[in-house]
Amino acid sequence: MGELVEGHDIGLELALRIIAAARAEAERQGHLVSIVVADRAGNPVASARMDGSPLGAYFIAVDKAYSSALWNCRTGEMAELSQPGAGDWGFAKTIGGRMIVFAGGVSVRQNGVQVGALGISGALSEQDEAMCLAALATVGLEG
Repeated sequence: MGELVEGHDIGLELALRIIAAARAEAERQGHLVSIVVADRAGNPVASARMDGSPLGAYFIAVDKAYSSALWNCRTGEMAELSQPGAGDWGFAKTIGGRMIVFAGGVSVRQNGVQVGALGISGALSEQDEAMCLAALATVGLEG
């Protein structure tokens, strides 16, 4: 693909393509969202906040990407496990309180290998996740 840094992390050009695809999907669905593409360590590579999107959505999108990158999974997969009485109860309080345990953050993979993460916030969390997956499919990546 030529858009990975050192062969394993999303580079800026690919991050911008993902943001463009996510923005197009959000517009198609009628949502105003914030979008964050991060490397495998959860560091933002590129981000965008659509005009009129909720101001707090940006910070949630950052933490969705961060959480997904660190655990190499979809953030929504952790919701049930982190409920009171479940095996990982309190998990949401980890990583300095930045852990997100509801949908909208996805690990980004190329040929099954993690290369980064994507976080979207501003719609319902399930809609955020659907936008992530649609954007990644548009640019030929897996979520």
